[in-house]
Amino acid sequence: MDETAHALGASRTLWELVGRRAGLTPDRPVLLQGDRTLTFGELRDGAERAAAGLYGMGVRPGSVVAWQLPTRIETVLLSFALARLGAVQSPVIPFYRDREVGFALRESRADFFAVPGTWRGHDHTAMAERLGARGVFEVYGTLPDGNPGVLPPPPADGTAVRWIYWTSGTTSDPKGVLHTDRSLIAGGSCLAHALQLTSDDVGSMAFPFAHIGGPDYLVMLLLYGFPAVLFEQFAMETALPEYRRHGVTVAGGSTAFYSMFLTEQRKVPGQRLVPTLRLLAGGGAPKPPEVYHAVVREMGVQLTHGYGMTEVPMITMGAPDDTAENLATTEGRPPAGMEIRIVDPEGKPLPAGADGEVRLRGEAVCQGYADPAHAADVFDADGFLITGDVGHLRETGHLVLTGRMKDIIIRKGENISAKEIEDLLHQHPAVADAAVIGLPDPERGERVCAVVERRPGTDDLTLTSMSAFLRGEGLSVHKLPEQLEVVDALPRNDALRKVLKYRLRELYG
Repeated sequence: MDETAHALGASRTLWELVGRRAGLTPDRPVLLQGDRTLTFGELRDGAERAAAGLYGMGVRPGSVVAWQLPTRIETVLLSFALARLGAVQSPVIPFYRDREVGFALRESRADFFAVPGTWRGHDHTAMAERLGARGVFEVYGTLPDGNPGVLPPPPADGTAVRWIYWTSGTTSDPKGVLHTDRSLIAGGSCLAHALQLTSDDVGSMAFPFAHIGGPDYLVMLLLYGFPAVLFEQFAMETALPEYRRHGVTVAGGSTAFYSMFLTEQRKVPGQRLVPTLRLLAGGGAPKPPEVYHAVVREMGVQLTHGYGMTEVPMITMGAPDDTAENLATTEGRPPAGMEIRIVDPEGKPLPAGADGEVRLRGEAVCQGYADPAHAADVFDADGFLITGDVGHLRETGHLVLTGRMKDIIIRKGENISAKEIEDLLHQHPAVADAAVIGLPDPERGERVCAVVERRPGTDDLTLTSMSAFLRGEGLSVHKLPEQLEVVDALPRNDALRKVLKYRLRELYG
């Protein structure tokens, strides 16, 4: 990391980081979207005016403001306006619906809720009203506006909880993950350092800004002073012209994105898909080694993949100058300040090469969960986050993940609770019992597979009818199973008759 980026990384708060970057390079672009460009100076000034407008609406330091907005320049401005005020933000992925949104609003006790109105055919305002949300206001093409002279001083404490991000865990309800400005700055600093970027790079954000990766990526832009292209609704056929027009050098997001790039590259073998592109990077889902080798071989660019989660946005990352073997078969190494401990079932540290549970400690680690009921199993006695993931460290410090103790499915970088889908399937009149598993998928990382026992005397269950039922029960589209297997009996153990999911994974994987 260069000296300027290192100094900026010591900022106490995100707003301090914005101000320091804007003071250094006010006229350099930070966000590119279509024909629009936002500079670092405009980010600071526009966010401050929006903060004044929010203040006039009654938003105060400590107010909880949920927002469910697409990835737009206005969304980034709103988020930094809230950071200027010292409000507590609760970003919600824009394609979530009543079940998840209602839970997030209740759990966070949101005082205000920003929505885009009707977006992609869904009336978010009507949903907010249906859920009884407080302080609903619309943000899409315009923002609240006011005189910054009315604002109180910006927050100075970077260790106060000001962010609640939502993730699905082993239960049917999501968990609200508590973050501070400093934990997000630390995560973004780790990512920037690992990727070895410079001010000459041009990045891209194909994933939702409401994801934990949103501020992670923005911190990287602020540290190094380079821009990124935003996509409100990502589709490769419309994104490629934008990559080329803006000269993107760094792209990616997750395994699904690598696969999309490969699909397009194979349509024009021997040609550079994006002439300026030099690096694909991402995380959030398993990466098969063959995907790494195909990207390097067919696209002529480097691929670095990492390990992160909502609780810790950047844990390890492959470095562009690492060996091909490490880049293909590991999750990379942790940056300075991130401790990884591999432990046995009793919590005792294991040596390099031994598989065990992965535990983490460092500034980028979250402060816990919004629900105090989850507090007991968040950290161990030494302050390490208990991840539930299984893996081992090599002698070189590279992390290899080999499984998960948590029963979650990671599809395109998003955590999906198997239990949530199972609970809904049990309400289907044709289903006697159900097990939902994740299966390896080269495009999605994992795909969702539902294995069901059909109730005697009922009609055959099809994937189409099952999907229609789940959508009718309010399940988000991105959680719908892509595969259905109907069986006479699920495999179970002899003691408590628990379903043996590992046998299902062996059978259908």
